[in-house]
Amino acid sequence: MSVSAYILIQTEVGKAASVAQQISGLAGVASAEDVTGPYDVIVRAEAASVDELGKLVVANVQSVAGITRTLTCPVVHL
Repeated sequence: MSVSAYILIQTEVGKAASVAQQISGLAGVASAEDVTGPYDVIVRAEAASVDELGKLVVANVQSVAGITRTLTCPVVHL
């Protein structure tokens, strides 16, 4: 069973489009959209485990230039 999550991202001013484009090319990223509102980019990510999801966020997503903050929201099935 895989783990899915939404990653809400705040970026530096004017960087949302380039951040979304860079993140969309990462392994494990199903989609990356630049949006309006309190967050600038919303990412849908998938990984084999919670640990792998954490590695994706910390090692890959957060290393993209222009990101100031992330909030990871794992999907739950109730």
